[in-house]
Amino acid sequence: MTFKEKYLAGEIQFEEIDDYIEEWNKNTTSQTLAGFLGLNGEEEDIWIEDSDEALKEYLDKEK
Repeated sequence: MTFKEKYLAGEIQFEEIDDYIEEWNKNTTSQTLAGFLGLNGEEEDIWIEDSDEALKEYLDKEK
């Protein structure tokens, strides 16, 4: 499962996104970070252009 899937399912806390980023950095995958996390284009834009907190708030609306 991706970070987003686990977060929306209530299995992990949002702060664990850092662990997923670290895991992605260690991998040799050609997958983008957003893809690895399970984020769509809109969610990626919010995260990059605004903040972690803005992404958390956006995802919380999907719960």
